[in-house]
Amino acid sequence: MERRKFTQSLATSIAGISLAHSFGYQGLNLGQKKLGIALVGLGNYATRQLAPALMETQMCALKGIVTGTPSKIDQWKKTYDLKDHQVYNYDNFDSIANNDEIDIVYVVLPNNMHKEYTLRAFEAGKHVICEKPLAINAQEAAEMVAAGKKANRELFVGYRLHYEPHHQETIRLCKEEAFGKIKFFEGGFGFRIGNPNQWRLKKQYGGGALMDVGIYVIQAARYTIGQEPIAISAREFKTDSEKFKEVDELITWQMEFPEGVVANCTTTFSASTNHLYVAAEKGFIRVSPAYGYGRVGGHTRKYKFDFPQVNQQALHMDGIAHSLTNGIHHLNVGGEEGLRDMKIIDAIFESTKADGKRILI
Repeated sequence: MERRKFTQSLATSIAGISLAHSFGYQGLNLGQKKLGIALVGLGNYATRQLAPALMETQMCALKGIVTGTPSKIDQWKKTYDLKDHQVYNYDNFDSIANNDEIDIVYVVLPNNMHKEYTLRAFEAGKHVICEKPLAINAQEAAEMVAAGKKANRELFVGYRLHYEPHHQETIRLCKEEAFGKIKFFEGGFGFRIGNPNQWRLKKQYGGGALMDVGIYVIQAARYTIGQEPIAISAREFKTDSEKFKEVDELITWQMEFPEGVVANCTTTFSASTNHLYVAAEKGFIRVSPAYGYGRVGGHTRKYKFDFPQVNQQALHMDGIAHSLTNGIHHLNVGGEEGLRDMKIIDAIFESTKADGKRILI
């Protein structure tokens, strides 16, 4: 398939999300305003990825920050032209309910804080984007989904790759069975983690490789195979028992899908891997690098992908804002999708604790 055909297809499905001028997007309709987003937590991801992306979005804009570090405030105010009434801390967070400029709260906190601030944002009458993983476990995730429904507010997850062209192409090829029936999936995502004192290495914060980056591989297996797994088998390994004494260093797992399809997956905090591979009856799809913020590349048996490198975070946030503003469905980044992943993560951890026992889902 040619790039142009895919571009037109993507334009139809996301109908004008940010950075998609080539897809035919012309901006907000007359009388529409950009939705306001408040970032809760000003760590590395919010600082280096989300806030700069909000300088490029066309459907939403940065209208608030929440931080527990006063020393960060002046620089954020200067860089993003924020006023005093747009700055909050964790003690006065609930007063965000009185700020009509803010429509969406984006929770960018350690994993163990996702539930609390999602529920508080719903109580304040705001929609929520929560970074992945949605919660610490499936029970918390289910409570978050239920709270959104009760508050009549939408819950989204930070699944940026659903708006990334290479992944969109991969999803399309798999859905249309361009190379026949899928036979198996193989994927991995990991990196060498640095600072031994960071929260990602602390159990109480919901750290570990699986929760941080392994979730991308779960996602990829599910949205390429197009089904939900029926069973999980997983093993955990450590090469540095001191550094990873509280959390998983490396996990390999196999997901069994209906009709005999399997996905073999790996995640790690001690080595670099970043790919997905889909094998089908008449061909294959390989995406590598697959999951990072930067360059994404891929090819099939027949051709190399030739899509633009995009600002994934901007596309994702604009896609959500577009959905809320115009009632057009988002690209499967809702809370229910996050809940499905948490059920799988729970099963993976259960299997590792039982020395690889096959866990039915």
